[in-house]
Amino acid sequence: MEYSKIISVTGLSGLFELLTSKTDGAIVRSLEDKSTKFVSSRVHNFSNLESIEVYTVRDNVNLVEIFHAMEQSQEPLPDDKDSNAIKKYFLKVFPDLDFDRVYASDMKKMVKWFAELRAHQVTIELPPPPEAEEPEPPRKETVAEPLVMDKPAKNPKKIAEPKKPIKEEKAEKKEKKEEKKEEKKVSKPAAKKAAKEPPKKEAGKAAKKSAKAKPDKPAAKKKTGK
Repeated sequence: MEYSKIISVTGLSGLFELLTSKTDGAIVRSLEDKSTKFVSSRVHNFSNLESIEVYTVRDNVNLVEIFHAMEQSQEPLPDDKDSNAIKKYFLKVFPDLDFDRVYASDMKKMVKWFAELRAHQVTIELPPPPEAEEPEPPRKETVAEPLVMDKPAKNPKKIAEPKKPIKEEKAEKKEKKEEKKEEKKVSKPAAKKAAKEPPKKEAGKAAKKSAKAKPDKPAAKKKTGK
């Protein structure tokens, strides 16, 4: 029997095991006589033992801590009808209990419930807490890096052109030689003609110079005698 399924019902004595829950109540089983019945939520209130907290002079503690202290104590359980004996018992077992706010009726319930749980061999422990989800690592904001244009090299190396086959190179060389020979043949006679014939411009200039030249003085007339 799991401690998390044990509940108390107002108006009913003892503890119950919660079997099923419904919208208007619950089906429970008594720990004392094992009887099963439906309990209406309109008439009764339900309290899970695992959710009950108890006042102390410090922070509130879960009821499980009180039960653990009672399990570890060698003090015998007091009579649940003797309020003074119950208070003395808790002063020894759990002295941090806030006796101003924890009433005698509350301490009586704790004694009864502990005796009933121990009688039915219910392990008093809280269920393990759910595993906390690991937080997601913070996302890194991606900042766009500035574009850096590649600088041209100071002395860029010329890309080597693929070498032509040897046969093609030889053929090209022969063709170039033949072309040069033909050019020489054509240029030689043209040069000879140019040497024989004076340039037109120079001939024109010479003619002009001769025209501008002063005419020779006429010969002096000989004097004749009368």
